[in-house]
Amino acid sequence: MISPGRAAEAARRCRRWFERALEVAVVALVAALLAVVLLGVASRKAGQALVWYDEAASVLLAWLSYYGAALVALRRGHIGVPTLVENLRGRTRTAVALAGEAAVVTFFAALAWAGWQVQEAVAGTTLVSMPAVPTALAQSVIPVGAVLFVAAQLASLPGALSTAQPPSRAAP
Repeated sequence: MISPGRAAEAARRCRRWFERALEVAVVALVAALLAVVLLGVASRKAGQALVWYDEAASVLLAWLSYYGAALVALRRGHIGVPTLVENLRGRTRTAVALAGEAAVVTFFAALAWAGWQVQEAVAGTTLVSMPAVPTALAQSVIPVGAVLFVAAQLASLPGALSTAQPPSRAAP
């Protein structure tokens, strides 16, 4: 049997690994988007516009948005209503915090399912300006990004619930 302390430490290490992986992915996507945009600008200046530039930049921006959103979710940086939760006490406070978490996870689970449906719909097609790239690859960011967001929410849930608990009051 694993002790609660060891399990908590393993969870912290797993969360940290997940955060690092998301950071690497986001940095790589920013670098790739920067390179594509600079290449596109330079080629237009030279009078030799690239056919695939706009589509590649759009796909990279979508990927960056989804992966970046998962990273921000892991760090609990998305817009919320913390004042509402902070003004509540006891079980009501915890219930509202859990309801908010459930709503977010439900939405992104539905998005992942819908993204999977998109994968089936675009199967066998390719991008217009890059016929060697399957549309399903470009659109895979929807289900993958949604699953990453759910994982980020769940990985950061213990910390969110600890802040949803009212602070303990020391005896005078």
